[in-house]
Amino acid sequence: MAGARWALLALSVAAAAGTGRAGERLHVCKESEYHYEYTACDSAGSRWRVAVPHAPGLCTGLPDPVRGTECSFSCRAGEFLDMKAQRCRPCAEGTYSLGTGVRFDEWDEVPHGFASVATSLDSDDGFGDAVENCTGSTWVPLGDYVASNTDECTATLMYAVNLKQSGTVSFEYIYPDSSIVFEFFVQNDQCQATVEESRWMRTTEKGWEFHSVELSRGNNVLFWRTTAFSVWSKVPKPVLVRNIGITGVAYTSECFPCKPGTFAAAAGSSSCQPCPANTFSGKGATSCQPCDPDSYAEPGSASCKPRPPCTDKDYFYTHTACDAHGETQLMFKWAEPKVCSEELPQAAKLPPSGGRTRCPPCNPGFAATNGSACQPCPLGSYSNGSGCLSCPAGTEPVLGLEYKWWNVLPPNMETTVLSGINFEYKGIAGWEVAGDYIYTAAGASDNDFMILTLVVPGFSPPSPVLEDTESKEVARITFVFEMICSVNCELYFMVGINSHTNTPVETWTGPRGKQSYTYVVEKNATMSFTWAFQRTPYHEEGRRYTSDVAKLYSINVTNVLGGVASFCRRCAPETSGSCAPCPPGNIMDHGSGTCRPCPPGTYLRGHPSEGPPACHPCGPGTYSNQGRKAAACSDNVTEARLRVVTGYVCQATLVPPDRPRHQGPVSSQPVSLGDRILGVTTSSTLDGITSPPELFPPGHPDLPDIIFFYRSNDVTQPCGAGRATAIRLRCDPLRPGPGTLSVPSKCPEGTCDGCTFHFLWVTGEGCPRCSSSHYRPIVSACLGGIQRTTYVWREPRLCQGGQSLPPQKVRPCRSAEFWLKVGISAGTGAAALLAALAMYFWKKNQKLEYKYSKLVMNAAAKESDLPAPDSCAIMEGEDAEDDLVFATKKSLFGKIKSLTSKRMPDGFDSVPLKTSSGGTAMEL
Repeated sequence: MAGARWALLALSVAAAAGTGRAGERLHVCKESEYHYEYTACDSAGSRWRVAVPHAPGLCTGLPDPVRGTECSFSCRAGEFLDMKAQRCRPCAEGTYSLGTGVRFDEWDEVPHGFASVATSLDSDDGFGDAVENCTGSTWVPLGDYVASNTDECTATLMYAVNLKQSGTVSFEYIYPDSSIVFEFFVQNDQCQATVEESRWMRTTEKGWEFHSVELSRGNNVLFWRTTAFSVWSKVPKPVLVRNIGITGVAYTSECFPCKPGTFAAAAGSSSCQPCPANTFSGKGATSCQPCDPDSYAEPGSASCKPRPPCTDKDYFYTHTACDAHGETQLMFKWAEPKVCSEELPQAAKLPPSGGRTRCPPCNPGFAATNGSACQPCPLGSYSNGSGCLSCPAGTEPVLGLEYKWWNVLPPNMETTVLSGINFEYKGIAGWEVAGDYIYTAAGASDNDFMILTLVVPGFSPPSPVLEDTESKEVARITFVFEMICSVNCELYFMVGINSHTNTPVETWTGPRGKQSYTYVVEKNATMSFTWAFQRTPYHEEGRRYTSDVAKLYSINVTNVLGGVASFCRRCAPETSGSCAPCPPGNIMDHGSGTCRPCPPGTYLRGHPSEGPPACHPCGPGTYSNQGRKAAACSDNVTEARLRVVTGYVCQATLVPPDRPRHQGPVSSQPVSLGDRILGVTTSSTLDGITSPPELFPPGHPDLPDIIFFYRSNDVTQPCGAGRATAIRLRCDPLRPGPGTLSVPSKCPEGTCDGCTFHFLWVTGEGCPRCSSSHYRPIVSACLGGIQRTTYVWREPRLCQGGQSLPPQKVRPCRSAEFWLKVGISAGTGAAALLAALAMYFWKKNQKLEYKYSKLVMNAAAKESDLPAPDSCAIMEGEDAEDDLVFATKKSLFGKIKSLTSKRMPDGFDSVPLKTSSGGTAMEL
């Protein structure tokens, strides 16, 4: 019945076509005028093969539908499905197929089906106005690969595919910079990530890495997502992706031709191979054609280019190994691959080689043998490069690796060249020895990376690194380098741990004078140290900047496991006769050869940048925590109490998720800003670190900020003394608990120079303890015979905790009305008393004057022989004042004074009188 239905369908299509041509008779369709397709699978998993014309209405008589293969049927890679026979056949030469998949290996533009979306971390929903700010932050196709963004936007490359059966997705990627967060994940029909364990990609070390993930049947959405964050304004390297292949999509009824520059020599190929150097090919090639002698081609080229004339930038010099006479030869070599021509006019010739010079001495810890080859000194001995000597009694060799002479490349170092175009290793030397330094050779192009790698198997620190110590230093590497550049060249220094990560830790750009750099190793593991030099990030034809070089003069690694020694150090002798290093926190007494702990209030400072190990006093505001095995200076505020805390101040970047239900935040590699505390003081400068007060709003003038000064053990080239941190602690009782932490407004990252970081910590815990000087009394008026005394804080309040406010005091008192009444009564009584006294003395004075007048009159009468008066008394009714004649007028003071005269026994006052005859005076 199903076949009949399909036959009726074919007849109706033909009939409709015939009527559409207005009765014109149609010819029978040829095989070239139609193709076969499969119908959709039904619930039973079956389908039909039908013939579909290329252009409907041009012919009739299509083949009848027939039952097709099962829906789960597929061909292997390198085969295609012949729809006419419904059988798998191998692809022809010059073509390839993935069987049940597709591959995207040409990125001149974003292929059909891909979508690139950019969002901002500041956007709540990922769309809207924030997308406009990230319009140019999408994935960019660059020919053979697609590159991610390098800014702080989130760029997502998406591809949706429906799989007929379980399959895989695979791709190659370059992920060189950990400053970009790179994730790949797959979502199913329910928008759930299906590959959580492998979504976070790991940084690559050696060129392109291959990554594959299994896919489930049904709809799958593939996501390549990157989010970059710049550290100190450094632009990270982008993530590159190429050769995306997806299997399980469906059958393929044809094979794809090889793209130009590749070929497939055999039938049934699942991929095409790139053409080797100096060959080329076109589209669908089965082999590559060689270039003419006067032209050349890079690997994977679609055409040849004419050879330029050779110049002095196309060759380099190196040295041979020392011979039996202790001499080395200077050799000149053409840079590989050689693309220039010596036969062209004005072409430079290769200088003659063979000049002999004396070999440089052996490196410290090595000595020359009879064959003139430098060999490491045996255990327990040391050497400055001339001969091995045994360490004296009471000393031990200081193991490490020190390279400062470069006649041959050390056995634990390797060099190569990484292409700056397709990021593939070329198998040629990128660094060459030159006696007293090693330098970068000429690469295939100016944007190649010259790679040098030093591998250290592990470390043996003289003292065990304890978890409760401030410093986790296991070893350190110090190297002296120089950069001679005419353009914007770059030198990268990268560190790998157990060959799993290769993280850039420092980058230098442009010309640099001879200088030193130190990196502190804090993990005892197999470490790889890599130097990568790139002359220019832009690819141009030919070699133009080979005179731009990087030079390494010396490399010194301390505490290397199985290393050599260049000197011996004093150590504490043991009873067995061997030597043991001093315990942590102890220093060697060179006089007695014994170990002694640092005195109280000091700590052992042995940072190589600070000179030989010695006991140094703790900074202001700190104390020595002698309870630890290795004493260190601490304070009573920021002292770490958790073993997981390895530093006081650190910096990390968090990338928030856009789908909180499916993923958590991503943290970048933390950077230590303060490993040890230097001191706590109110001064703005300590140990060369300055905290300018103008970076923050001013505080209270009567209570200065308390500044905590820290320094990091990370010594970088821009920060020769290590990174430093200054934290201003400011009192604010209104902010309890931890308070708030802020950075300067003009330095939003907390630092203005990348070396010194500044923070303002405002909290109530930074206030002094309250005392009696922080509050004042308020005395109320006397009301109802009661007076109250209340205590309040002085404003602004600049204390917390300590002494609390005293309770209110109450005492009895007299009101003003009471004292007013007492005053009026006392005043009235005093006035009455004074009036009575005045009246009394006035009367008394009158009597005395009268008596005196009478005596004067009697004396005058006696002198003139006049009769004396009969009586001195004042008659009743007489007014004595009318008859008084005063001889002398006395003042009021004189009157009062006269009352003090001598009184007679009879109660009267005696007045001395002088007679006219000058006789003896009489007393009356």
